[in-house]
Amino acid sequence: FFQLSSEEQREGGLLLQINRRRAMQTMTSFKPLLDDPVAHIKQVAAEVCQGNVSGTVPLLVVAVAGFVLYLLLGAVFSWMKELPDLPIKELPADIVPKIASPDDKSKFYTQAEIDAIVQRVRSPNGPPDVIECFDPSTFQKLGTLPAMKAPEVQRRIALAKKAQESWAQTSFAQRRQVLRLVAKYIVKYQEDICKVSSRDSGKNMTDAMLGEVFCTLEKIRHMITSGEEYLKPSYRHPGILAIKSCRVEYQPCGVIGIIAPWNYPFHNIYGQVVAALYAGNACVVKISEWTAWSGPYLISFVHNALRASGHSPDLVQLIIGYGDAGAAVVSGGVDKIIFTGSPGNGKRVMAEASKTLTPVVLELGGKDPMIICEDGDLDAATSAATRGSFTNCGQNCINVERVYVQESVHDKFVEKVVKYIKCMRQGPPQLGPADQGSMTMPGQSEAIEKLVEDAVSKGAKCMVGGKRNRTIDGQFFQPTLLTNVDHSMRIVKEEAFGPVMLVMKFKTDEEVIALANGTEYGLGSTVYSTDYKRAERIAKAMHAGMCVINDYGVNYLIQALPFGGVKISGFGRFNGPEGLRGVCNEKAIVTDRFSFMRTKIPGALMYPLPENSNKLIMQAMHLLYGGDIFERIGGLFGLLKEILSIKKPKMD
Repeated sequence: FFQLSSEEQREGGLLLQINRRRAMQTMTSFKPLLDDPVAHIKQVAAEVCQGNVSGTVPLLVVAVAGFVLYLLLGAVFSWMKELPDLPIKELPADIVPKIASPDDKSKFYTQAEIDAIVQRVRSPNGPPDVIECFDPSTFQKLGTLPAMKAPEVQRRIALAKKAQESWAQTSFAQRRQVLRLVAKYIVKYQEDICKVSSRDSGKNMTDAMLGEVFCTLEKIRHMITSGEEYLKPSYRHPGILAIKSCRVEYQPCGVIGIIAPWNYPFHNIYGQVVAALYAGNACVVKISEWTAWSGPYLISFVHNALRASGHSPDLVQLIIGYGDAGAAVVSGGVDKIIFTGSPGNGKRVMAEASKTLTPVVLELGGKDPMIICEDGDLDAATSAATRGSFTNCGQNCINVERVYVQESVHDKFVEKVVKYIKCMRQGPPQLGPADQGSMTMPGQSEAIEKLVEDAVSKGAKCMVGGKRNRTIDGQFFQPTLLTNVDHSMRIVKEEAFGPVMLVMKFKTDEEVIALANGTEYGLGSTVYSTDYKRAERIAKAMHAGMCVINDYGVNYLIQALPFGGVKISGFGRFNGPEGLRGVCNEKAIVTDRFSFMRTKIPGALMYPLPENSNKLIMQAMHLLYGGDIFERIGGLFGLLKEILSIKKPKMD
């Protein structure tokens, strides 16, 4: 443990003895850990529970030292294979969208003018040639953008295809270099990103920071650290062909068509672009016409990163337009489509894609349940349910739309939620602190109000809210809590996509499982119970693509996990190895394991076939797959007999 020079030993003999004694004491303290690790860990756990931490020191030292060593070695090896980081350049001043002052009242639409815009967009004669952009929380005019038509969409797909040819040949290190530069831009301009996203969608700045920036940066971080591992060739066992080597390789699809919704203008672009680029693809991104104003600015970060890294910005194309532009993306020759939206539109995308057999990934929303058992942490469950129901004003695909509370704690839960909701501040985010922003899409407030009215007419009790917030100019709906709700009501079955929490009682686990599975949707779900066996049993019974126990929404932040649903919530996955490999072509490759041992087609199977070829194969089946050893031995002798009796027809 200690090495001292002879001079130091002579001068410090006492110190040497002390150090040796300390070393022996240290070894003695480690002995239980070395002799029986499991027993020692159990003992340490018991001591920690009793408040005695002295016995944990050796274990903690090993754990901390091992973790630090792991981080250092990982950092060194990662650094050795990375390209140097590139500096970011200041964005041109004219690329940041200009916003008129809130005091300039001439720059605001009236409700009648907003209704007229919606009518023009939904005209049976087709949408207009321009997109009129406005802040949904104030009706402030943000500007106009030309709406792209099919020829322009096809031109941009062709540009992306051309750029992808060289991008597909880049190394993972080159792709990581681009992503690191994108992340630098995002961190530097995060406040501007949030402000622009907030103005275009009506969300508050906190929701923008968490949903737009935080999730995107974590996506990039995970892709940089784990993406190459996910896309390494996957070697498989060759079965009975032991002399062969076989693997699956993950190669780029080509051009990925991304049709993104309006609820997260920034993240809905980058959440798909990051994975597609890392896999070697190009992207054509059709954004929603309701959040088109922010698109050119938000896409500029990846364009600048590509340009600075020596790659073509044509690799990522932005499509601004209406539904006809989205249809042109689907039919325009992309190699795969990722669509996020409603089940109705998802079916239309799938129908159009079927004409060219273009594969699709569909994420079509949910009606996510949260189950709160009587043994759950009620305070934690209440805060999670409130956050889950009202994040981004309820405009979230994994929004908690149904809360099932065991009847013994139901009333206490409702009382707590009412207090939370009553203290919420609602208003335009840019005019002051706001817990709740506005609805993004015109007409959504009216649709939610009709669902609430239907529920109340059938016996639901509105504890808080329940109506459009007419005290503020803009598309606002009050944070709402409905109790005494049942499955006969439309609002329990249809995705509300708004700030409405539905609370229902249950008695038994079997009852709540049936209720939670009682809709056509199956995206996410949540269970609160401190009995983990019970929680796991309920989670396993959920007909959903995801389930979180004793937390809310963290599955999306854990980028190693796949994200997606079942039933009419769609199919295919984002995130995790499944999502990254999903934007690849999976190619199976078989080769010889040894260069000196190559196989040929057996003579008995070459044309013209011998008369006993079928009997020969039958005996081989007995040998390889017989039910017991005697059948296999019989198959071996039968196979040898047939081989010896092979008679091939003569060839002319």
